[in-house]
Amino acid sequence: MSEPVHPTALRSVTFHGLEPGPRLIVLGAVHGNETCGTRAAERLQDELESGARCLLRGTLTLVPRTNPLAYELGQRMGERNLNRNLRVTSAPQDFEDRIANVLCPLLAAHDVLLDLHSFHTGGQPFIMLGPRNNDGELEDFGQAREEEALAACLGPQRMVEGWLDTYARGVARRMRNPNASQRAQMLSTDPSYGIGTTEYMRSQGGYGVTLECGQHDDPQAPVVAYNAIINTLAHLDMLPAPAPATPGQDAPEVLRLVEVIDRDHPDDRFAREWKSFDRLEAGDLIGVRADGTEVRAPEPGFIVFPNPNALPGNEWFYRAAFSDRAVV
Repeated sequence: MSEPVHPTALRSVTFHGLEPGPRLIVLGAVHGNETCGTRAAERLQDELESGARCLLRGTLTLVPRTNPLAYELGQRMGERNLNRNLRVTSAPQDFEDRIANVLCPLLAAHDVLLDLHSFHTGGQPFIMLGPRNNDGELEDFGQAREEEALAACLGPQRMVEGWLDTYARGVARRMRNPNASQRAQMLSTDPSYGIGTTEYMRSQGGYGVTLECGQHDDPQAPVVAYNAIINTLAHLDMLPAPAPATPGQDAPEVLRLVEVIDRDHPDDRFAREWKSFDRLEAGDLIGVRADGTEVRAPEPGFIVFPNPNALPGNEWFYRAAFSDRAVV
């Protein structure tokens, strides 16, 4: 059987309002089996082209299939995870490197990013927030308030912070895994591997959030994604629609990632079918390693992004706790 032909282009569609305004970019299918953003972006594209909706000002760029190889294959990755180690490189080693060389300048040409994802196991939609304002070395940032306002308009009322610093701590203690490919070993032990679309966007002076719209096959996930795009455009005054209603008296629930645990061996297994934000009590059995070692929760909290099919040397699950961050 012949090898599949790799896509040779990244397709984006841009609408320019006739009045100046923000430059918004919306991504779908950064992971190829997460298609809610693809369907939502293509739905809006049809509406704008038919005149059912009108862009008033600014620039809107839709990228429905950000990783076209992974999309064609119907799987998370083409040759590697596009949403890690996202940067321009002069010597691309794989398909995702070549996509990044096009995607990164495209991101840098915009002010705001909405990246639409879904997740493997069941659970409710949630938003990944960037860091608080800081001038640190890992991810210095000065637009936390703008990003929080964007997150608050999207719809879901659960938010999670602490991605990159948690990932960096995981890198600091991660050993080379003999069960992972050489390239996976190299990337997963590189702190830059934690840099994805939103982290790159912030590094270029913009801001953005990742919206996890639900489980991959949930029929409501494309609806969540579409509503989030419309709410974002209204929030930025780019559509002739009222701004989305502000949340009621209940403030968004904000959690903070505190630890990432890798899958070390193909026979590592979960003790039960976990879904994101299942509660953990101290001592709860989370999983069992191939050698019989038990993985237990060291303290109360939540499990996030459990992936029973994670490749060795990659993230198996995250733990989260309540955050003291207030988003209003």
